[in-house]
Amino acid sequence: METATFDSVDAASIAETKYWHALDDGRVQCDVCPRYCKLKEGQRGLCFVRGNLNGKIVLASYGRSSGFCVDPIEKKPLNHFLPGTPVLSFGTAGCNLACKFCQNWDISKSREMDTLMDRAQPEVIARAAHDLGCRSVAYTYNDPIVFHEYAIEVAKECRKFGIKSVAVTSGYVCDAPRREFYHYMDAANVDLKAFTDDFYHQQTGGHLQPVLDTLLYLKRETAVWFELTTLLIPGLNDSDEELEAMTQWVVQELGPDVPMHFTAFHPAWKMMDLPATPAATLTRARRIAMANGVRYAFTGNVHDPEGQGTYCHHCGKTLIGRDGYLLSQWNLSADGRCTACGTPCAGVFEAQHGDWGARRMPIRLRDYTTA
Repeated sequence: METATFDSVDAASIAETKYWHALDDGRVQCDVCPRYCKLKEGQRGLCFVRGNLNGKIVLASYGRSSGFCVDPIEKKPLNHFLPGTPVLSFGTAGCNLACKFCQNWDISKSREMDTLMDRAQPEVIARAAHDLGCRSVAYTYNDPIVFHEYAIEVAKECRKFGIKSVAVTSGYVCDAPRREFYHYMDAANVDLKAFTDDFYHQQTGGHLQPVLDTLLYLKRETAVWFELTTLLIPGLNDSDEELEAMTQWVVQELGPDVPMHFTAFHPAWKMMDLPATPAATLTRARRIAMANGVRYAFTGNVHDPEGQGTYCHHCGKTLIGRDGYLLSQWNLSADGRCTACGTPCAGVFEAQHGDWGARRMPIRLRDYTTA
C-alpha cells in the first residue's frame, strides 16, 4: 500500500523524526504506529505524510494545516473538560487508518499537499489561541498521531500561555511515541470504533488491541482527561451484544467515570450504501452503557437534550444541561460537585463555565504574529 513517493517536496515542511529503524534489505520501518510501514527510498507510508527521504523517516507536513477554526470544546466531543470554552482546532492531512466510513475523508485521505493551505509555526498557533481567548488547542480533523512532532511542538508553545492541548485521535499508536505524545496532552477524545478485531480489520485496516492498549495506558499511567466516542454504523457495530461487551470492558478496565459518546453514522466516502443511524440506536446504546455502570453516557450529533445532559450519579440532578453545543443548565459548585447533594462529578472544571456557545469561527493564522 505504500506506493506514494516524494517526487516533489517542500523543504520548509520537512521535519526529522525519531521513531523508525533501518532494515537489512535497505528499507526503513516507521515505528510511530502499528502499521509499521516498511519503505524504500522516496516512498511514503499509508498515512501519506510520513516517508523515507534520504534513508530516514521524515514528516512532510510540518507547519502546514488544512485550516484553523475556533469551536466549542463540546464539538470534539469533550463534555467534562472545561465546558463551554472555545478551542482552537486544526489538522493537517493524512491518516494511519483507512476507515471506509471516514467523515473527514477529504482531509484525512488527502493525497494533495495543496490541501494544507495554511502555514503556521507552533509559536504562532499558541499566540493566536491566546489572543482569541481559547482555553485549549485541539489537534483534530485528521489524526495527530501522523503529525506527532508538529503537535508536540505546538503543545509546548501553548503551555507557555497556560493553554491546554487536546488530542482527537483513533489511539492507534505504538508505545514509545504514545508515551512522548501524551506527556504534552491535557485531554483526549479517543475513537473506540468498535469492539471486535474483525470490524477494525475489515473497516479500518487496523486492529483493536493497540487502541485498547492506548486506553489502558491513559487510565493507568497518565493524568490526561479522556472521553470515548463510538460512531454506530447500522449492522456493523451496533448490536446489543457488542455494546454490552464494550461498555462492560470500559467500566471494568477504565472505570465508571470515563464519558462515552455514541454518535450517528451518515453515509460518507466508501460507505455510501448504508443508511444513516437512527436516533433510537444511540438511545439504546446509551441505555446499555448506563445499565452496565457508565455514569456519563451521551448521544451525539442528533437533537436529544436528555441524552446529552450530565446527571449526578448519586441523586440524579441535572449537573450540566446541553442542547447541542449550548449549555442550558449548570448545577456544579466551584469545586465540581453536585449543588444538591455534594457528590463530585468527574472531569476538569473551573469555577465558572465558559459561554462560547455553538459558534464556529474560521480564522487565518496569517493574521497573527508572535510580536
